[in-house]
Amino acid sequence: MNVVSVMAHQDDELVCLGTMLKMLERGDRLHFICVTDGSGGMAHAPEMTRQEAAAVRDLEMRALADALSATYVCLGEHDEFLYDTPDVRLRLIEAMRATEADVVFTHHNRDYNLDHVIVNQLVQQCAVHMPLPMIKTNSAPTRHTPAVFVVEPMGGFEFEPTHWVDISSQIEKKLKLAMYHRSQDEAFRAAFGPEKGLDHWVLGMSQARGQQVGVAHAEAFKPMLARGLVKPYQVLP
Repeated sequence: MNVVSVMAHQDDELVCLGTMLKMLERGDRLHFICVTDGSGGMAHAPEMTRQEAAAVRDLEMRALADALSATYVCLGEHDEFLYDTPDVRLRLIEAMRATEADVVFTHHNRDYNLDHVIVNQLVQQCAVHMPLPMIKTNSAPTRHTPAVFVVEPMGGFEFEPTHWVDISSQIEKKLKLAMYHRSQDEAFRAAFGPEKGLDHWVLGMSQARGQQVGVAHAEAFKPMLARGLVKPYQVLP
């Protein structure tokens, strides 16, 4: 299967990366799509220009994707000022069609960051439109709609998962891959304290979800409840 992370920002994929690693191990192919340029993620380095920040985030995400032999596409929208427009929809439909997505992970519809919420809405609309021939893009319409799962938002507000994936065997690799986002590790430490980098956040979430189901580390999901995006067969590992 083609497994696709469609997120607002570079590093948002970390919430589902353990599950994606587990799917890679079973033979699936991985793809990453970011809708914004990530240029708003440098609160710890305000002297950076938007262009410089976007270049850093792009290099970090491409390095992570390359480490997994995965594809990566960035739509380059202005971080923290994302809007649902016809142009963004068409470019996201094209990006998703190009992956021939069978499974998509994206944001929850209740989240602290409105870019995340907009991406959730975009994915619902664009996933439904992927097979429709009246929508014209460079890539051909797909044969079917993908299964779509939403990931846990930071803080977990209004998120009650229905699916858990044991990532205990993948956690070490996930932590190593998280460190490709060096700028965000620095941002976390500047905001929350020197001992609270990305690794602290990743471990805290996976341990909490693992405790719910009796394993060391887990990731939690909900299906996107829209016609065609829920499948009558097992998708997650």
